[in-house]
Amino acid sequence: MSVTISELAAVRAHHPEAIAEAAARRARRGLVGDGGRLMIIAADHPARGALAVGGDPLAMADRPRLLERLLVALSRPGVDGVLATADVLEDLLLLGALEGKVAMGSMNRGGLAGATFELDDRFTGYRAEDLTRLGFDAGKLLLRIDHSDAGSAATMYAAARAIDAMAHARLPVFVEPFLSRRVGGRLTNDLSPAAIATSLAIASGLGGTSAYTWLKVPVTEHAEEMARVMAASTLPAVLLGGDVSADQDAVFERWRAALRLPTVRGLVVGRALLYPPDGDVAAAVDTAVGLL
Repeated sequence: MSVTISELAAVRAHHPEAIAEAAARRARRGLVGDGGRLMIIAADHPARGALAVGGDPLAMADRPRLLERLLVALSRPGVDGVLATADVLEDLLLLGALEGKVAMGSMNRGGLAGATFELDDRFTGYRAEDLTRLGFDAGKLLLRIDHSDAGSAATMYAAARAIDAMAHARLPVFVEPFLSRRVGGRLTNDLSPAAIATSLAIASGLGGTSAYTWLKVPVTEHAEEMARVMAASTLPAVLLGGDVSADQDAVFERWRAALRLPTVRGLVVGRALLYPPDGDVAAAVDTAVGLL
């Protein structure tokens, strides 16, 4: 039986076993539906300390409000599931919002936003064995590589072993790669077409098999650039949404063009749909679903 948002703390305090029970009875589904497309709502930003949306530095720090927005998004036709860390996925389990949905666990959240160790993307979230035990459907990992940071080798090694573990469990893993560098002391992802294509080529080759590997890819500004970027790999890919933009129509058009490419299978979008400029989550989600 599902609970309400106001009851979550009490259930967690008095009946922590309810989470495992909810996971055990959850109705599951395949990763990709009959239409061959995938629409996932991303909500794993808070665990990396990335709470800002637009001009509000603590927008995602309001957990009840975030859950309300997620419930709206997950209720919309065409939304396949959600990407989140354990705390959020377990809240959604208890709320009954993951029935028949794809539950994708965020695996490495150790590279906290703005920290000196931000590139040290340690696997502080889900492991393959956790996702298997809970009957979840997929995992996601972040892979940021800085050619001037020797620590990136350890990050790549950890990512490769996580990919191996997910393949052993026969669970899809979505790899979100970037070439990154520090500019004025702040970590910046290089979103040039050449950098994105290079990161995809690197990510595609990690691990002992790529059979269960998907790519999670930012969208370039121009359609012809995106076509060149996606030619770097034959692995299935989804588009990531990025930050909230005042010009949502332009963002949607870039997504629409990229979704025509043969390896692009869907969208994994968070803040751009959960916190749209006009505040209408349902309308933003419906528009994104319509692009598929």
